[in-house]
Amino acid sequence: MDLSNIKLIVTDLDGTLLNSNHEVSDLFFELFNKIKKHNILFTAASGRPLYSMKDKLAKIEKDIIIVAENGGLAVKKDKTLLSTAMETSNLLMIDKLLKTLPEAHPVFCTKDKAFTTSSNPELLKLLAEFYKNYDAINSVNDINEPVYKVAIYHEVSTEQFLYPHLKHLEENFKVKVSANHWVDISEMKANKGHAVALIQKEYDISYEETLVFGDYNNDLEMLKRAHFSYAMENAHPQVKETANFSTKSNNNFGVESILKQLLELKEK
Repeated sequence: MDLSNIKLIVTDLDGTLLNSNHEVSDLFFELFNKIKKHNILFTAASGRPLYSMKDKLAKIEKDIIIVAENGGLAVKKDKTLLSTAMETSNLLMIDKLLKTLPEAHPVFCTKDKAFTTSSNPELLKLLAEFYKNYDAINSVNDINEPVYKVAIYHEVSTEQFLYPHLKHLEENFKVKVSANHWVDISEMKANKGHAVALIQKEYDISYEETLVFGDYNNDLEMLKRAHFSYAMENAHPQVKETANFSTKSNNNFGVESILKQLLELKEK
């Protein structure tokens, strides 16, 4: 296993680079400064909205590519590299379906703000962490800007109680269980793998020169874009099955431990 030829690093945030308190470690920022000196391109790819990712990575956001909304939006500095918003007719159809599922609490994600038609108290608590720029609305028709993703919250388990009712949409959409309480729906091309493929092509970086970290099912496509694909110890079973390698959990510096190995090889 030789990481010395890596030119692109891509990591998910929640459950991967962030610990259980949703924090980025000081160690990571130290390692990033060394990675930058080796001209390695760094990309953060998350289901979070752009503004939340910029907040978490404020120290380095001008030096990296940010892939937000599960690949629906990608930016470098102020330049948009990729934008795949939902078709209005598709959005209305999904909204109509969700209204038939009383335990489904939707969040409609735009570039700068999220909107919800739900008043579920548990959801509203989570919005403060993941979608702090949000408005409560009466109808999806109140949204006047492109929606990149519909994130749907369930109090117990989306995989058990919501996904079975949404699985049939996979023929035309990306339907991803992105965490225990969340399932995300977006246009077919709005996925992290598509975004990573675009970055690889733009910067002439190969599968063998790419290093990817992930923990949940919205990371599956991007894990397939790299030979050095790592599943976190805390990852979903499907992620562990897909990745070529494994590392320690997000709370035990799993990403950082591999980055240390990479730097040791680069600095020899």
